[in-house]
Amino acid sequence: MKKALIIGGAGFVGHYLADHLYRQYGWSVCCTKLALEQMQMNHGQIVNLDILDRAATERLIAGFCPDYIFHLAAQSSVALSWKRPDLTVDVNIKGAVYVLEAVRRVAERTGHKPRVLLVGSGEEYGYIEETELPIREENPIRPGNIYAATKACQNLLGQIYARAYGLDVMMIRAFNIIGPGQTTQFVVSDFCKQAADIEAGKQPPVLSVGNLSARRDFTDVRDVVRAYGMLAQTGKSGVTYNVGSGRDIAISLVLAEILRQAKCEIRVETDPDRMRPSDVPVIAADISRLLEATDWKPEIPLEQTIGDVLDYWRNQNQENAE
Repeated sequence: MKKALIIGGAGFVGHYLADHLYRQYGWSVCCTKLALEQMQMNHGQIVNLDILDRAATERLIAGFCPDYIFHLAAQSSVALSWKRPDLTVDVNIKGAVYVLEAVRRVAERTGHKPRVLLVGSGEEYGYIEETELPIREENPIRPGNIYAATKACQNLLGQIYARAYGLDVMMIRAFNIIGPGQTTQFVVSDFCKQAADIEAGKQPPVLSVGNLSARRDFTDVRDVVRAYGMLAQTGKSGVTYNVGSGRDIAISLVLAEILRQAKCEIRVETDPDRMRPSDVPVIAADISRLLEATDWKPEIPLEQTIGDVLDYWRNQNQENAE
């Protein structure tokens, strides 16, 4: 039986990925979480790990001896990266180095080299010229925020470790992942929670928004984890893969769909506090390399994802009221 280690398994994507790898492939799954995080799994094991603890990271990798490592642990909020650049650098850069060093050291001692997927972000590309759309992996990176800069550094580190030490490392640039269970640090979940709270009478019928003109490449998390599982098996070491839907959608259109599915009338107001210091106008992925490496394609339409996210927050409100 193949074994998969998901570092940062308590995050939004982690439990979806763990469930997919077990159900689709029958792999044995181990997920890491921080000691203060809550996580439940119906299968596999959960261990506490701070990736900034180098010795503990190495012990876990040596002891579990995974065939695949999915490195998801990150400070992934762009908004928080402006407020806590120090935390973002520590987790996203130092953490990646400690994981790669642990893999290198274990490989030197035992000869075992797991396949490592370093999950980055489409935000790494930053300021995109219109002529560069859709964005290919070879496109110059011009990070427009601190989070994006740290993920660009992680990507470069992965390339270096693959080339210099012969490690089996692939890099992913995941675009805007959405779905039920995501925190309100991210726009779709934020808007859906506000709409659900308005329906429940928990806030006035006013939905606060920031920049609605930005265009993003949104993909359902359940589609994304399918891509990760396929790339782990058929991707090439040292190569970066875009993971996205292949099309960009204005946030204003996402909002319009949320309002269409809402069960009451909602007024929209712009909140200056929700405007970011720097916002990239358009992000959209060219996913040709992903499609060449796998038989993956996105299957869940945006309308369904929005409906599922709305239902998630409606259920949360109902459970909290009981």
